[in-house]
Amino acid sequence: MASNKNQEREAREARERLKVYNARQAVHSHQVKRRVRDNVIAVVAVLVVVAIAAAVQIAFFTTGPGMPVPAPSASASASPSAAPQANVGDVPDPSVAEDRTWTGSMTLNSTVLDFTLDGKAAPQAVASFVQDAKNGYFDDTTCPRLVSNDGAGLLQCGSTDGTISADGTYGFGPVENAPADGLYESGVIAVARVTDNAYSQAHQFFIVFGDITIPDDAVGGYTVIGKVTKGIDKLTSDIVAGGIETNSSSDTEGAPNVATAITRLTIK
Repeated sequence: MASNKNQEREAREARERLKVYNARQAVHSHQVKRRVRDNVIAVVAVLVVVAIAAAVQIAFFTTGPGMPVPAPSASASASPSAAPQANVGDVPDPSVAEDRTWTGSMTLNSTVLDFTLDGKAAPQAVASFVQDAKNGYFDDTTCPRLVSNDGAGLLQCGSTDGTISADGTYGFGPVENAPADGLYESGVIAVARVTDNAYSQAHQFFIVFGDITIPDDAVGGYTVIGKVTKGIDKLTSDIVAGGIETNSSSDTEGAPNVATAITRLTIK
C-alpha cells in the first residue's frame, strides 16, 4: 500500500515538474519572439530615420535652398544635351592661369578674406577669375545669396545686379576639379552655375563655411578654384550670423540680412 502511495506521489511530482518546465519554456519562447520583434522594429525605425535624413539633405542641396547655382530661367531648364556646350563671350585661354597657385585677398564689407587659387587644378575657371580680378569686375559686386543651416552653408558673390541670375553673354566649361565625393570643405571657393549645364559657369562664385555635401547633377559637381586661408571665422561672425532677410521665403536661404558687397579684391 505504501509502495503505491509512493509511486503516486512520484508520478504527481513528475507531472508538476513537467508542468513547470513547460511553463518556463513557454515564457522563454515568448521572450525570444518579443526580442526578435523589438529588434526588427528598432532596425526598421533606424532605417526610416536614416532615409528621412538622407532625403532631407538631398532635397536641401538639389532642389532646395542648398543648391549653389543661379536659378535657371525657362530656357536654362532644358535638357543637358540641349544646353550650350561651348564657351560664350570673352572667355580667356586657360593659359592665363599659368598652371600655378595664385594668392589674393577680398574684402566683404569690412571683412577681409585671404585666399589661394589653384591654376593647375582648374585652369579655365581660375583664368576667368584672374581676368575678372585684374579687370576690376568684382569691385562693388554683391553677395545676394546666403544658404545657412546648422552652422554650415555658402555665400554666393559676384553679382552685378543683386540677383543670382545666369549671365547669358558669358559662360564657360566644362566642370573642373569637383570633389569626387561631393564634399565641399569649409573655406572652399567654387564657381556657381545653372543645374545640369556645365557651360553656364560665369562670374559668380560661392564661398563655403562649414563642410557641406552637394550631390552631383547630370554634369557633375561644381568647379573648385581655391580656398579661403584666413577669415572664415570672421565671415561667419560678421555676415552669416546675421541670418537671412526676414522677407525671404525660406529660413535657410535668401539674401543675407547683413547686406554684403565686395569692396576690394586683389590677386597676384
